[in-house]
Amino acid sequence: MVGALPPPPPALVAISVTNGSTPYAGDGTLLTTVSPNGDGFRDRAIVHFRLTAPARVRMDAVRTDTIRVGRSPAKVVWSMHAQLGAGPQLLVWKPARSTPPRTYILRLTVTDKRGRRRVYSNPGPGGPVKAPVVRVQGIDAGFLRPSYAPGETAEVSVATDATSLRLQVFTYGNQLKPTERDLRSGGVAMTAPVQLDWRAHRDAPSTVRLVRAGEWPSGLYFLRLTAADGRVGYAPFVVRPRLLGSSARVAVVLATNTWQAYNFRDSNGDGWGDSWYVSSAIQSVDTKRPFLDFGVPFRFGDWDLTFIAWLAQTAKRVEFLTDADLDSLQNGDALARVYDLVVFPGHEEYTTQHEYDVVQRYRDLGGNLMFLSANNFFCKVNRVGTRLVRVKLWRNLGRPEAGLVGVQYVGSNHGEVQLPYTVLGADAAPWAFAGTGLANGSTFGRYGIEIDARAPSSPPGTVVLGRVPDLLGPGRSAEMTYYETPAGAKVFAAGTLDFASSLDNPIVSRLVDNVWTRLAMP
Repeated sequence: MVGALPPPPPALVAISVTNGSTPYAGDGTLLTTVSPNGDGFRDRAIVHFRLTAPARVRMDAVRTDTIRVGRSPAKVVWSMHAQLGAGPQLLVWKPARSTPPRTYILRLTVTDKRGRRRVYSNPGPGGPVKAPVVRVQGIDAGFLRPSYAPGETAEVSVATDATSLRLQVFTYGNQLKPTERDLRSGGVAMTAPVQLDWRAHRDAPSTVRLVRAGEWPSGLYFLRLTAADGRVGYAPFVVRPRLLGSSARVAVVLATNTWQAYNFRDSNGDGWGDSWYVSSAIQSVDTKRPFLDFGVPFRFGDWDLTFIAWLAQTAKRVEFLTDADLDSLQNGDALARVYDLVVFPGHEEYTTQHEYDVVQRYRDLGGNLMFLSANNFFCKVNRVGTRLVRVKLWRNLGRPEAGLVGVQYVGSNHGEVQLPYTVLGADAAPWAFAGTGLANGSTFGRYGIEIDARAPSSPPGTVVLGRVPDLLGPGRSAEMTYYETPAGAKVFAAGTLDFASSLDNPIVSRLVDNVWTRLAMP
């Protein structure tokens, strides 16, 4: 006689999640929005389900937005378990007030007395959503355009369930090596604070049309939004010049395309960041998204803000542009007419074909270029509406970036090992090292993360000013370079991703100042 088959392992049926209050716009059966500020409104996520048989149920709050699928484990930020009987059940996650705003997957694991398990989770972007997702909401704000001319009214989309908001525009850069805390306590106020009654907008995003770009110097500014419960959000925007070249002959182009590529905000609510750095299944990003980390672009406090502070300390006169501004120019001739130097201080990794054409034409006409990071002009993107669509590497499209920059991407060790530059070009370019105390064979700093080096496409006569030897293994070195063209263009490239973050070092400051002085001359 054949024995009876064991019953199937317990299962969860009709899983759903709510916040115990009214839903926020976009919430659904498996997505809810909470704001754990202790006011009793949307403070908790309640997971409902029916259990088919008695079992032990574990619930983990899992953060997945900043990892690449399959490369590193998801991070469990909270867990609980309970022995439950068959029938309708619920589990509750009440996030701590300090929980960073972002989405979290509530992974459910069911184990019976035989040790058999079922796991309910979301495998990755584009996959089936089987587990609840909780959006912990702070103050999410993003400008509808990356830059505005003086006098234009800027529009910012704001999503929060705070009852009131205090809005004020700040500029930063009054100190070297600022910290993220300085964004809250520091900065120079450009406007008086404005108090908004937000009670009518607690359930859906709303657009605010009150931030008017004043007669301020061209630069990077932040709208700071503060709620009475302590939540703070930021939204960056650039004030571009009313007329290019009207206030300075040097342009600084911020890597705003790259900022959005590294924006791991989960807008579709599947628990995964919407970026191709999270999954290769994602091939486009929305440029209007608020930035994930309280509205501050990825690594901004480490790299970009240090450069901006250095500009202020050295009293540089510049005009600020975004990638979109550069892309909007008719051609490189327009750039060459108004600027003697164009500086790319950050990780200028993603460019459209038109942007590449504009900058290359500017160089070919004798325009000077400075690259203070690494991995520049690496990948082509198309601008489709408000989205950037990833295409292919420029070198695979017949336009290797070393032909423009002088060096091109070699690889990355994610910063696991960083080493100093060894000076090699003090005799070939003594003007670059004047006053630094550096000579050939001298070393300075510690650099890496991502590195560049010369390639067969590097312009003839490209000089190596310094090298971080064998940083990624034998023969895989970072190179700092300089070249000139018959048309008179002068191009400097640092060769390491984090070079600009060391501008608080007097030696590096003097080196960059020397290069800047030479390149800023017509």
